[in-house]
Amino acid sequence: MGVLNLTPDSFSDGGRYFRDNSLDLDRLRRAAAGMVDAGAALLDLGGESTRPGAQPVSVQEELDRVLPAVEILAGEVDAIVSLDTSTPQVMREGAALGAGLLNDVRALRRPGALQAASELGLPVCLMHMQGAPDTMQQAPHYEDVLGDVAAFLEQRRRACVAAGIPRQRILFDPGFGFGKTASHNLQLLAGLPRLAALAPLLVGLSRKSLIATLTGRCVDQRLAGSLALALLAAQRGARILRVHDVGETVDVLRILQAVEEAV
Repeated sequence: MGVLNLTPDSFSDGGRYFRDNSLDLDRLRRAAAGMVDAGAALLDLGGESTRPGAQPVSVQEELDRVLPAVEILAGEVDAIVSLDTSTPQVMREGAALGAGLLNDVRALRRPGALQAASELGLPVCLMHMQGAPDTMQQAPHYEDVLGDVAAFLEQRRRACVAAGIPRQRILFDPGFGFGKTASHNLQLLAGLPRLAALAPLLVGLSRKSLIATLTGRCVDQRLAGSLALALLAAQRGARILRVHDVGETVDVLRILQAVEEAV
């Protein structure tokens, strides 16, 4: 899954697809095509930054950022367009334009999101987040991070199934970096097989601050760390890797697959 943040303030690529405060659709189109050529099967479009400390945006602002991109890419690229959103109106209008996956960091807890997802019938990814983006990294605490994350995701899946979303259309994301310290993230990664046994896993570790904690690298120097984490996540059962560096990650996965098939 290639990441395409349609925001001015995302932690890694914020503002990359803007020119003069407007979305640069030609640049976005080229980036998306490059990711698909490099091996991306999904493209994740987000119009609201969820980095630590991020502030919410209005519904209209999110719509203005996301819908033109969905309209272009859904008709042009050979990949599933994913909506990185918690907003019911964005889900509905994005799905009408051809989006094929709802990827919600708030696990369909915004008012109306669960109903919208149920009515649309698209696969959904439920992510764990302790707190909200603007406060989530202010002293996060768990008694048992792996158990707490598993229990939350199971509870949200039950709510989805009760609302009419088929169990087989539900993915889990443990939410690395969302209300978690470096120690919490490492415990989650080590215990990922337990979560992988519950549902297909989508994992996002690309360029995250965990790498800085472990290596001291700034955002534009985290490729090696991102690839190491992608490999570890894939070995531990992740089915979808949400990444900024698609081609390099695909190379890692091809090598992993070749080794596994040789055993």
